Amino acid sequence: MDTQFWIGFINIIILDLVLSGDNAVVIGMAARALPERQRKKAIIFGTSAAIVLRVALTGIAAYLLNIPLLMSIGGLILLWIAVKLVAEEDGETEVHVGRGLKEAIKTIIVADVVMSLDNVLAVAGAAHGNFWLVLFGLMLSIPIIMWGSRMIAVMMNKLPWLVFVGSAILGYTAGQLIVEDPIIHQQFVESVPVLSWAVPLALALLVVIAGGALKRAAK
Repeated sequence: MDTQFWIGFINIIILDLVLSGDNAVVIGMAARALPERQRKKAIIFGTSAAIVLRVALTGIAAYLLNIPLLMSIGGLILLWIAVKLVAEEDGETEVHVGRGLKEAIKTIIVADVVMSLDNVLAVAGAAHGNFWLVLFGLMLSIPIIMWGSRMIAVMMNKLPWLVFVGSAILGYTAGQLIVEDPIIHQQFVESVPVLSWAVPLALALLVVIAGGALKRAAK
């Protein structure tokens, strides 16, 4: 096997650890307040949805790149999800178990669509068209998402402040999607490079502040 294959192989492992971690965070946050049995269902369903979406999106990755502002729209949706997750009242979800499970799964699916797009485009680029590397990337993401989301859900129940850390990660990811959008990058980021890190950082802080304010207002 050539050097390019092994470079792609290593890059995909790194990308999956980073990008699948985002999926794990949103699944863990959405499922954290559910009772154990429902939490397991939400995590299994969320992980399955993420993988199915990645398989489906991989086949049309090249087409997706041509849709104007698609990544920016995805970033804004993820931003809304991040604020919503940090602002949620845990007690309400626990009282209404059925509704809580449905809401968690709905939130996970929407976030999975956005972040699977990010992951697919990154892995497809790292694979340089090699089908086996793309398949490897998809398979590697399964244990990362499933194990990671379980661990995050448990940790957030024990350490509530981690919810704000998780929301900041999602806000930062949303910012990255926006600044990496081909149109936004060409029009704004290329002329003002500082935006490449300033926008994600600002949105991470915005999510924490806005989510915290909404959470306090709901009490």
